Amino acid sequence: MKILYFLESLRNPFLDAVMSFITRFGEEYAFLCIALIVFWCVDKFEGYYMMCSGFIATVFGQFLKITCRIPRPFVKDPNFTIVESARAAATGYSFPSGHTLNAVSTFGCAVRSKCPRFLRGVFIALMILVPFSRMYLGVHTLWDVLVGAVVSILLVFSLYPLFERARKDQKILQRTVAFLLLFVLAVALYVSFFPFPEGTDKVLLSSAKENVYKLLGANLGILLTVFLDRKYLNFSTKAPLLGQILKVVFGMILTVGLKSALKPLLSIVLPWSWLCHILRYFLVVLFAGFVWPLTFRFFGKLQIKKDGKAAENE
Repeated sequence: MKILYFLESLRNPFLDAVMSFITRFGEEYAFLCIALIVFWCVDKFEGYYMMCSGFIATVFGQFLKITCRIPRPFVKDPNFTIVESARAAATGYSFPSGHTLNAVSTFGCAVRSKCPRFLRGVFIALMILVPFSRMYLGVHTLWDVLVGAVVSILLVFSLYPLFERARKDQKILQRTVAFLLLFVLAVALYVSFFPFPEGTDKVLLSSAKENVYKLLGANLGILLTVFLDRKYLNFSTKAPLLGQILKVVFGMILTVGLKSALKPLLSIVLPWSWLCHILRYFLVVLFAGFVWPLTFRFFGKLQIKKDGKAAENE
């Protein structure tokens, strides 16, 4: 807490705004955006690598959170204050930091892969600044972010050889994703049926279950996407600049729109919230991984003529 109190003494409106912005790079939408850009436009195997690393890190993080059940620093010490803009995202238990797990795994995969050198420095900076922002904002301790960073770095380096081998043999990719699915299923069964002590916060336990169910659905979606792409589509990420921009813009709008629309729709149709979470994320990943790439042949033909108008190559 001494470190957090020191950082608390440094706060001012400008730094609060800067750190509140930086911390967003560890949130779900930042991960979704970066992973899909890589998957759609750069290299789909690196996209799978990034998504699977992020999912494993998040699931393992949820396992540690609900097993250790360490409260947030501002809960343990009522005299400690946080930056209020960070409170909404500071749900669940404190250890380890979910934002750190997301940011370090996402940007770590980008650094470990063949990203441009000028971007590598930016990504390394974000791998450091996002964890630091969680402490500055007052929602995590040093141990929360250190463990999150170490777990993610270990995953980034241990999974990389597997996904490089998967380029030559896609069965390796299917086995890796299937193993990941079994891991997520095991954690889902654990959080659902383990007899946690009576003092366990029911709201925080419910939050952990919800997150694991979402990841279970997402991993089911990835497993089906790998199979469908290999058997029927085998899409290419290559396209002219105009095609890349349009596929990302429209793809993101449709993916985020589907994710938002399914939440109230499925809650009306299905009586079980756990099934809603699984099905929602399954459908979103399946759309982003297989349905939307069905349009990539069209985007791969788009170019800008000299008169400035978009045209489709013959």
